[in-house]
Amino acid sequence: MPTDNVFIRLENIGRTYDVGETQVHALREVNTSIRRGEMIAIMGPSGSGKSTLMNILGCLDKPTAGKYILEGDPVSALDRAELASVRNQKIGFVFQSFNLLSRTTALENTELPLLYAPHISSSEARDKALLALAQVGLEGREHHKTNQLSGGEQQRVAIARSLVNNPSLLLADEPTGNLDSKTGEEIMKIFTRLNKEKDITIILVTHDPDVAAIAGRKIHLKDGRVVREERN
Repeated sequence: MPTDNVFIRLENIGRTYDVGETQVHALREVNTSIRRGEMIAIMGPSGSGKSTLMNILGCLDKPTAGKYILEGDPVSALDRAELASVRNQKIGFVFQSFNLLSRTTALENTELPLLYAPHISSSEARDKALLALAQVGLEGREHHKTNQLSGGEQQRVAIARSLVNNPSLLLADEPTGNLDSKTGEEIMKIFTRLNKEKDITIILVTHDPDVAAIAGRKIHLKDGRVVREERN
C-alpha cells in the first residue's frame, strides 16, 4: 500500500486488561493500514476485540502496546486531554443505540459537539447543525423531539451529529443493529454517499454481512488478532 495516502496505521497494537489477578488480552499484535477515503468493515465474533479496536481508533482508549498513527500523528502517545482534542476535531461517532438526548430536538442533539468548541458562536453552531441535518435528509424535522422521530430518523440525527464538526474519520458501531432491513439499507446509502462525496474515511463495526458487503474492505478479527483481510 502506498505510504503517501495512508490515513491510519496500526503497528503491533495490543490491549491488555487486568481483571482481578488475570490478564485479558483483548488485542494482540494488530497491524494494518487504512487509506484516506476508504470504507472499512471490522468483523468478528463476540469477544474478538472489535469494540476494543474501535475504542482505540476513536481515541477513547489507548493501546498497552504498539503505535496508532492518525494522519501522521502518533496519537497513542497522547495524554487524555490531547486525545479529547483529537476526538473533537477529527472523529465522528455513530452508535447502535443512537445515544441521543431525550426531550430535546434533532437540532439540539446535532449541535451538541459544538458546545465544546467555544470559538463557534451559537448562530454558527445552528447553521452547521442545520446543514448536517440537511445532508442526512431531515429538512423539516429539525425541531422534532427525539420521541417524535422514528428509529431511522433518530439514526440520521446521530449521523448528522457525527458530521457537524466536519470530521475526517467516522466510526460507526453496529449502525443498523436496531433498525429493520429496509431502514438499515437507507442508512447505509447515507454512509456510502458521505464516503464518496465528502471523502470521509468510514470504519464500520458490524455482524451483518450485508452491511460489510458495502465496505470496500473487510478486516476479520478473532481472539484479538487480525486473521483475514479481504476486498469486496
